[in-house]
Amino acid sequence: MTQAEQTFQALRIFFTGVGGQGTLLATRLVGEAALEEGLPVAMSEIHGMAQRGGVVESSVVVGNVCSPTIADGEADIVLAFEPLEAARALPKCHSKTLVISSTVPVVPFTVATGQAEYPAIEDLLGAVRSRFASVIEVDTAALARDAGSERAANLVMLGVLAGTGRLPVSMGSWQEALRRILPERVQEVNRRAFQTGYSLGREL
Repeated sequence: MTQAEQTFQALRIFFTGVGGQGTLLATRLVGEAALEEGLPVAMSEIHGMAQRGGVVESSVVVGNVCSPTIADGEADIVLAFEPLEAARALPKCHSKTLVISSTVPVVPFTVATGQAEYPAIEDLLGAVRSRFASVIEVDTAALARDAGSERAANLVMLGVLAGTGRLPVSMGSWQEALRRILPERVQEVNRRAFQTGYSLGREL
């Protein structure tokens, strides 16, 4: 048994967003980083219509738990890449869940065509804040843009998660996961985005 396994039991991380936000990549990177650290990992399949901008949900369970399934009330961390999906994920949470949510909406087709109205961001995040003390709101577009590409918003979110220290994974293991998984042509900008999020997570 590794030292990490001796000091850590289990952590259930629920990911939610919409197609095109890199939910699958973020899920895989968390799993790879935990494996690099020597922790047992179980990952779920991705659910949703990712290629059509539909809702995408996935999970990573790290530690001494056999199933990757996260039932209602079981998520220790929710990583929401979109604020409406953060509000929709509330049933997955328990009283001590840490919610990390982007504040940047992805407007659904029905809203763009005038068939529906997107809720006010403050109302969505206010509903989350009213239930949980541990909520981190991230302007992913601005931070990713500062790092060099708004497409790296998912790496900003991942960096915030890493920076909180809730998942016992060293920076070396995170960096190795990024090196192995990310294509070489986007390594630099994604590393900058990750570091930007990491710095924010460390401050909170």
